[in-house]
Amino acid sequence: MDYKQSVADALTTIVPELAAADVLAKIEVPKDSTMGDFAFPTFVLAKARKMAPQQIAAELVAQIDQTGFKAVKAAGPYVNFFLNQADFGADVLHTVLTNNAYGNNADGQTGHITIDMSSPNIAKPMSMGHLRSTVIGNAIANLATANGYQPVKINHLGDWGTQFGKLMSAYKRWGSKEEVTNDPINTLVKYYVRFHEEAKENPELDDEGRAWFKKLEDGDQEAHELWSWFRDESLKEFMEIYDMLDIKFDSFAGESFYNDKMDEIVDILKEKDLLHESKGAMVVDLDKYDLNVAMIQRTDGATLYITRDLAAALFRKRNYDFVKSLYVVGGEQRNHFMQLKAVLKEMGFEWSDDIEHIQFGLITVGGKKLSTRSGRIILLKEVLNDSISLAAKQIEEKNPDLPNKEVVAHEVGTGAVVFHDLMNERIGNFDFNLEDVVRFEGDTGPYVQYTNARAQSLLRKAGMPELDLTNLAIDDEAVWETEKLLADYTEVVRRAWRDREPSIIAKYALNLARTFNKYYANSKILTEDAQLNARLALVQSVSQVLTSALDILGVKAPKEM
Repeated sequence: MDYKQSVADALTTIVPELAAADVLAKIEVPKDSTMGDFAFPTFVLAKARKMAPQQIAAELVAQIDQTGFKAVKAAGPYVNFFLNQADFGADVLHTVLTNNAYGNNADGQTGHITIDMSSPNIAKPMSMGHLRSTVIGNAIANLATANGYQPVKINHLGDWGTQFGKLMSAYKRWGSKEEVTNDPINTLVKYYVRFHEEAKENPELDDEGRAWFKKLEDGDQEAHELWSWFRDESLKEFMEIYDMLDIKFDSFAGESFYNDKMDEIVDILKEKDLLHESKGAMVVDLDKYDLNVAMIQRTDGATLYITRDLAAALFRKRNYDFVKSLYVVGGEQRNHFMQLKAVLKEMGFEWSDDIEHIQFGLITVGGKKLSTRSGRIILLKEVLNDSISLAAKQIEEKNPDLPNKEVVAHEVGTGAVVFHDLMNERIGNFDFNLEDVVRFEGDTGPYVQYTNARAQSLLRKAGMPELDLTNLAIDDEAVWETEKLLADYTEVVRRAWRDREPSIIAKYALNLARTFNKYYANSKILTEDAQLNARLALVQSVSQVLTSALDILGVKAPKEM
């Protein structure tokens, strides 16, 4: 039962000034639960009724049909509704336990959502800087599924561009095939960093790098062989990390995939008389959008990142017919995506309005930004391995006889890193400290996982009984906050998708875990009495919803820890 809707229905009959949808939209949840479970502010009626809000509240309480409510009271300018807790709780538990996909909805009507995410650069290791796009993109894909869409996760590999020309130049100058073969990624990064250091003193190196990339674009055999080698070695390493995180993709079509698809973009721009020459380069004027010109071709004819993104956007629309196309890319690329949408709009593609840049802030370590060029890299694989080791150490201390300790340590260690990222608001920056991330107490992923394992332990102690779903009322105010949170989950899933904000799910999971643990610490759940069945149903419901929330975030929910 939708209790918020029942409140709106009770009000709509006595508030003719507002449409039913407007009444529903105005209903609030008081911050102080002693003020009721729902509240309606009467300020919105003051002008029409020419009365003080306090008077209106008292008048409405006198008129309202209180059937189905524990009480309806006026408190200043608010009409506060108190629900029948036992009935409400029983209804919530029944809804959760009879719906394996509780929280999900069909709002998206199976529309396709393309999600450009992760997208590491070939010949560079995946660092902590790649974590955010990867896990935020994965969580948003899971939210899309929960809201009835079909996500298409695209790993738009950075496998094309001037940086590869620079890397080829560096390899030809200082490289060794044997050295690269023995330690591919670290060696290539070493060459890349050296190139940028020496280019500061010798700017001609940059020209040499651009020349090598032009050779690659023109199909030069040596350039292509080097590029292919670098790409293959990088993908092997990337897949190890994706396997650790249990993240899969629907497409690995990187920038190179669009190399033969850019001519069409240039042709369309020419046909629409949008391209013009500027200092030898070909650009699109975006003055009407208050943006700088978009450079489509360099003076040497080489294409740019935006050219490939234009080709990718058109390909994705044709291939997937998306209802939304999301790009999970750092906030520093905001101008690029504004230009991308503007050029597509100028080309006559109205679906450019369906493109969204899902921005996110930076991870810093010790307050400092990470950078490949400067050599300040913290490798993601090393962080994940260290986190797994820390989790294993704590599991050994807390539960040395735990079966499958290695598997659980992996799930807790990787989950801790993922959860910590996602509990932070997407747009914000945060500093990363591994010891804080893997704690089993506080606002952490392991705390939520441990709460779920505790709930499962209670069910095992009770003998995993088959629950009577007709006997779910609990006459105990201590469960009230937990039951209300369980009732909120469907709306939380909708809101997290609507805002493209996984932290809403993470914070909800933390709140549910804290509330349940408070109940657990102060109540005897396994006492043999008439309400044991209902309490076990509550425990099962909490475990089910925590598992669902963690699953959306891309975090496992071990049943023992």
